Amino acid sequence: MPTPANLFASVFFSLVGFTALRYGKKHGMRVPIVVGIVLMVYPYFISQTWLLYLIGLALCVSLFVVRA
Repeated sequence: MPTPANLFASVFFSLVGFTALRYGKKHGMRVPIVVGIVLMVYPYFISQTWLLYLIGLALCVSLFVVRA
């Protein structure tokens, strides 16, 4: 059974991914589209809470750092 912190992280990062995906599609940018899809999908494969937060934060930071 997932912990409340794990559920919160899954929902939060999936929402951020959905927002990034919509932004990327609207502006025709590939990086937000790819990162958005990864943010929405990766919580299904990660069960450790600390790793879920670490990967999610790294992907969110990559939205602002990587400009291609």
